Amino acid sequence: MFNTVGVSPELRARLIAVRRDLHQHPELAFAEERTRDVLERERLRLSPRRIDRVAKTGLMARIAGADPNAPVVAVRGDIGALPIREATGLSFASQTDGAMHACGHDVHAAWTPGAATVWSEHPAEGARAVLQSGLLDDVRATFGAHVDRRFVIGQVVAQAGPLAASAAVFDIVLTGKGAHGARPHESADPVVCMASVIAALQTIVPRRVNPATPAVVTVGMISAGSAPSIIPEHVELRGTLRATDPVTRTLLQDELTQLCTHIAAAHRVNARVTFSGGVPPVVNGANAAAWAADAAAHVLGPDAVVPLGYTHMAGEAFAFYQERISGCFLRVGARNADEAVIAAHSPRFDVAEDAIAVGAAVLAECARRASSSLKAGAR
Repeated sequence: MFNTVGVSPELRARLIAVRRDLHQHPELAFAEERTRDVLERERLRLSPRRIDRVAKTGLMARIAGADPNAPVVAVRGDIGALPIREATGLSFASQTDGAMHACGHDVHAAWTPGAATVWSEHPAEGARAVLQSGLLDDVRATFGAHVDRRFVIGQVVAQAGPLAASAAVFDIVLTGKGAHGARPHESADPVVCMASVIAALQTIVPRRVNPATPAVVTVGMISAGSAPSIIPEHVELRGTLRATDPVTRTLLQDELTQLCTHIAAAHRVNARVTFSGGVPPVVNGANAAAWAADAAAHVLGPDAVVPLGYTHMAGEAFAFYQERISGCFLRVGARNADEAVIAAHSPRFDVAEDAIAVGAAVLAECARRASSSLKAGAR
């Protein structure tokens, strides 16, 4: 169907088997020891020049190409599962209660050894720790991709410019004065304060951010109380801030802090606001995006490259690599034309497995074109 050069039926079957194995045995972030071991065995099939364990559960393999003097190009795949109970009904559904691959990282993990196999036979969320290891210091370009059920098999988004938002986690702790639920006048009620805070946070984007600028403020977790008749001392809210530029990101943090501080004071409650984690925005470089688009067109045909068509507000750790290395992050279609769109992070999320061969072939071709172009430019 597609020009997936190097992805033989045997390789395709092996990659599907790897993906299904990983899907059955999901592991959460920084606990993916079994996942790493499975992928290490796959890499060792290729007799890599070097293989390193990095960032606790990460893996870095060097695969020799035909030209030892060609510039080094990296392809990245991610591996973490999510704390979601699976409801797909698949024959290879998660065997770990409360964890599943609901975002396609099992596919990403499978297509990277697939891409490496194509190179060797046809040569041509630990990002900071990987960069600090020094193993990428000589890499001249990098590519990554994510499955996307909004697009069908055979479609790929490979475009220059912003492709994903920055993301940060906020934590709000409201501390008041506990009391009996029958005597609320004796309390400084953090639960009532929390309700006001949640409502007020939803005014930040429509009333403080330029309407032409994408931004998101979402409360995703609430922890409060221990019994119906007790007004608690503390409540906690956790959520995420998303923006596509640094100025808006700072604005969101400042506005959230101001609202929480003043609303808490009005309720005689203390607010503690902290921000953690987070990633910068993904911004694809022009050269890397051109190599990726040409690669996708070569593998899948001239009509395969499609625009994203919307502002993507999810965060992506690949952005850390792009701060140091020119690169392009792709979206790879992951459903059949007659299938419905299923949101990522849904307990019913699954992918059409042809996406594995497509991703492996496209990423291998991205690396081949980048290395060739970089070498030609150095002459």
